[in-house]
Amino acid sequence: MTGTTYLDWAATAPLRPEAAAAMATAAQRLAMGEWANPSSVHAPGRAARRALTQAREAIAAFFRVDADALIFTSGGTEALALALQGADCTARLVGATEHSAVLAAAPQATIIPVDRQGRALLPEIPEGALVALQHANNETGVVQDLASIAETVHARSARLVADCVQSAGKLPLPPADFIAVSAHKLGGPAGVGALIVRCKTGFRPIQKGGGQEQGWRGGTENLLGILGWAAALEAWDADFPARAATLQHRLESAATALGARVNAANTPRLPTITSLHLPGVPAATQLMQLDMAGIAVSQGAACSSGTLKPSATLEAMGLPEAASQSLRISTGWTTTEADIDRFLAAWSPLAARAHAA
Repeated sequence: MTGTTYLDWAATAPLRPEAAAAMATAAQRLAMGEWANPSSVHAPGRAARRALTQAREAIAAFFRVDADALIFTSGGTEALALALQGADCTARLVGATEHSAVLAAAPQATIIPVDRQGRALLPEIPEGALVALQHANNETGVVQDLASIAETVHARSARLVADCVQSAGKLPLPPADFIAVSAHKLGGPAGVGALIVRCKTGFRPIQKGGGQEQGWRGGTENLLGILGWAAALEAWDADFPARAATLQHRLESAATALGARVNAANTPRLPTITSLHLPGVPAATQLMQLDMAGIAVSQGAACSSGTLKPSATLEAMGLPEAASQSLRISTGWTTTEADIDRFLAAWSPLAARAHAA
């Protein structure tokens, strides 16, 4: 990210060098014919299959799940669609602040409202239903108490889908029945993810094909991407969330002193995501000034921030003004105090003008 202070890690993390190196090595082996399609029975195919199996085991070990619980997908969006459309259920319920991938995969679902801190207000759960909630919100960082929610859901013979795309690697996986994770939030490449399925009873594939992934997801596996993901996880810095908490405190204490408000400040949040509301200043104005100063942040989710529409997440939380005046600042393992200070130096004139108005 030469010349740019990158504070948009919730959109994507830069590719780790270890992942790039693993993918380059794999590409060379494929180019030389040492490896082939992992489903092929000849020697190059078997070699590729061994590499895929080793990567699967490494990724499963990182998440502390059984290797056969992993179904590789093209990313978090597909993993969520597979869970929401592949699980038998009597009804579907999804949170009001879910990622658009969830809302698109279950357009007829009952919406679970949230309070002004973004916490899910769980209704009566129908017997045998499917409930989908983010572990940590991609715009505000709000962490749902999925351990407690899972108890309530399971007491109704219902199942829980957890979107852990943002929380994976930062928090332990929750006791959900289906868990979606994505490589590019963890230093791996885009285009790779997985659905972790703890029990496949009452579950069916939605993309059929050549029988890959033990028949659960058709299509040749993205071998390069999966190997890159495994390498990124092997290089994972388990201490970085603690450093991120220190950076978050530095950012939020300085910004609130200048008149900003932190959305969902009074509930548990990821240390890597801050939703910052500057009253009276449109998010588009803030983004423009910061971009000119070489600061990369976003208004909200990357899938919708390009439109500069008000945040649907903040609107669902009952914060309509904040929805059009908030930025998302998100950090990662290479973020430094100097990065936070550069953001504050570029952003503080906006806050000063808003305070003087």
